[in-house]
Amino acid sequence: MASALDTISGNDWFLGDKNSKITLIEYSDFQCPACASYYPLVKQLNKELGNKILFVYRHFPLKQTHKNAEPAAWAAETAGKQGKFWGMHDMIFENQKVWSDQKNAEELFIKYAGELSLDIAKFKEDFGSKEVKEKVESDYQSGLRAGVNATPTFFLNGKQMQNPRSYEELKNTVFPDA
Repeated sequence: MASALDTISGNDWFLGDKNSKITLIEYSDFQCPACASYYPLVKQLNKELGNKILFVYRHFPLKQTHKNAEPAAWAAETAGKQGKFWGMHDMIFENQKVWSDQKNAEELFIKYAGELSLDIAKFKEDFGSKEVKEKVESDYQSGLRAGVNATPTFFLNGKQMQNPRSYEELKNTVFPDA
């Protein structure tokens, strides 16, 4: 089952040291309330231990339940084409309550793209493009192969881990010597 996790590809979004012995992969859904509650914990972990671990973010939009999860993933991928994946990632999670119930969340994602100083015409052109959709679908399929069935799901060095209840628990699980 872990084979989908063993390979970090050039298409993965990651923070930290690519040569680290510690790899934390998160499969996440931008519209998932639990994922939003883990977002600040993961952000703090990356801030504190960023040079000691490799953190990989993969999309796992639960389309059946969260109608805007897939467009949110497209927005992050589209921003990534202009070098701002992590900026859009943060904006989407930090504003989840604003866009999650919108009929047309794309309008807000375009607004966020403007706040990130992205080329709006290019953003609109790339949003939902075949390349962007294929990347999100590839992440999703990778999650299915790894046995993901809920979000967030974390894998530490290829093994699924129990979701931590606090930042301290997350930090101590990922990097016990910190």
